[in-house]
This record gives sequence, C-alpha cells and structure tokens, in this order.
Amino acid sequence: MYNQIFFTNILRILDEKGITKEQLSKMSGVSMGFICDLTNGKSNPSLRIMEQIANALDTSLPALLEETDMDRQSLEALTEGQLRGVAEGYERVSLILPTHQAFIAKQWAKETKEHLKKNEQKKL
Repeated sequence: MYNQIFFTNILRILDEKGITKEQLSKMSGVSMGFICDLTNGKSNPSLRIMEQIANALDTSLPALLEETDMDRQSLEALTEGQLRGVAEGYERVSLILPTHQAFIAKQWAKETKEHLKKNEQKKL
C-alpha cells in the first residue's frame, strides 16, 4: 500500500511543480529507469532511495508515505479493509520549527495521543 501512496504522491508533486521524471532523476541521483519503474508501481525503493527522492522534491518522507489524495474506497481496497491512520478530524504533519515552538508542538502531540488513546479505550 505504501508503495502506491508513495508513487502517486511523487507523480502529483512532479505535476504540481512542473518537474519531469528525468529532472527528478538528476536531482535525486536515482536512475531514470528506476524512477520510471517506481512511478509505474513496478519497483520497491529502499529507504535511502525514498529519502533521496523526498529531498529532491523538497518534501518530508512521511508526507510522501502517509498523505494521499486517494479516495477512502481505493485505500481500503489496497489495505484489504485494514486502513489505519489518524482519527477523523485529526491530521499528521511534519514541521520544521524553532526549538521553543517545536517543544510546544511536541507537547500538543503528546496530549493529543493521550486523548486519542483514552477515546480508543472507551470504545473497547
């Protein structure tokens, strides 16, 4: 599933930024053949390759793996009904912040995780 999300996100970002696969290959240091196989869903990239591509696209790796514009039905089909993620109304983000703001954001994340865990336990 993550491979499909990964390559659909690459294609979306290439389109948004007006970058060709050839340019991505040069920017990332990943061969053109591998980029083509990857964006056609025919290859399994290593973590190192995924990081090179994320850096070339100036985006975070988690954003390429977790966020998608695929509809829920397609995602559930890919995961055989085992779709996991953050609860509805929440969003996972990756940020670069000054140290003091990062501390505050980490506190918010900790509080939110505790809140979601309590809600999950109530459901059981």
